[in-house]
Amino acid sequence: MATVTLKGNPFNTNGNLPVAGSKAPDFKLVKTDLSEVSLADLAGKRVVLNIFPSVDTPTCAQSVRTFNAQASALENTVVVCASQDLPFALARFCGAEGLDKVIPASAFRSTFAGDYGVKLVDGPLTGLTARAVVVVGTDGKVLHTELVSEVAHEPNYDAALKALA
Repeated sequence: MATVTLKGNPFNTNGNLPVAGSKAPDFKLVKTDLSEVSLADLAGKRVVLNIFPSVDTPTCAQSVRTFNAQASALENTVVVCASQDLPFALARFCGAEGLDKVIPASAFRSTFAGDYGVKLVDGPLTGLTARAVVVVGTDGKVLHTELVSEVAHEPNYDAALKALA
């Protein structure tokens, strides 16, 4: 279990992020067209998991925009933006913003949040995901993780991208 804050108030997750060097847990997330994407589907690619509570909040929206802008310059890399949002909300947001370099994906019908240790288990955001970044190499092993300690803050984009260098 890890602790994060929201405007200084502490809340707990169900576990911990996978450890660097370990095999990343497989997942099945729902894309905006209602098809599924899994880590196995992305085998051989570098994967950045941008995990956040809801695209309908300013910080979460900014993280999707920032990774979308940076994703186009990354070779053999896919950015999956994962939250508990319904696929329809993710499609609406990405469509309105013209974001097409990331894969928006919903964890609403999967064990993703629990498997990655980011499911919030108390407080007003219970059931949503904490803000985190997990970078997975082409071999399926975790290269970098960040659990953002304050949910209202953006992740360290530079550290995530540096892990891919």
